[in-house]
Amino acid sequence: MHYSNIIKQKPYEKIIYLLRRDTITFIPRILLLIILAGVGYGLYFLLKLLFPALFINNNSLAILILLGSIYALSIWLFFYTAFVNYFLDIWIVTNDRIIDIHQHGLFARTIAELDLFRVQDVTSETKGLFATVFDYGNVYIQTAGEKERFTFFNVPEPHKIREAIIQLADEDRKFHGVNP
Repeated sequence: MHYSNIIKQKPYEKIIYLLRRDTITFIPRILLLIILAGVGYGLYFLLKLLFPALFINNNSLAILILLGSIYALSIWLFFYTAFVNYFLDIWIVTNDRIIDIHQHGLFARTIAELDLFRVQDVTSETKGLFATVFDYGNVYIQTAGEKERFTFFNVPEPHKIREAIIQLADEDRKFHGVNP
């Protein structure tokens, strides 16, 4: 995916990090999809075993097919919406700024940006066994600007990203002649 149509890069600007939530954080959604699909198939076989007459009558069969189709399409819509939100939430760190692209549902997106020289504090956080083992967590960027706090949710290697943002912010402050 080419990001020049989302952000307008300055001539001297380089993308340092292009971040998304860690892939491991999407696995529970996949497991939920499998479980919900299994419930649908289990209910089908249970109804066929307990009430075989429902599948002989054309009217009741049509209603069962309709209900089953609605259930299956609802599961796929839920999964698709979750995937779009997962995939299109992007954080871009350049040598000049941070861009937060946040997808809200299927048809809404918010884009916010922060100049690196305005960064006051950067905190990284890893909570829980899975986050510690798979090295993902949150990065909080504090500023005095209009949007007071930028948050990168469940990104890989949060402590490394925190250190890099602090270093980039220091370099950008020197470039703009701003004292920390």
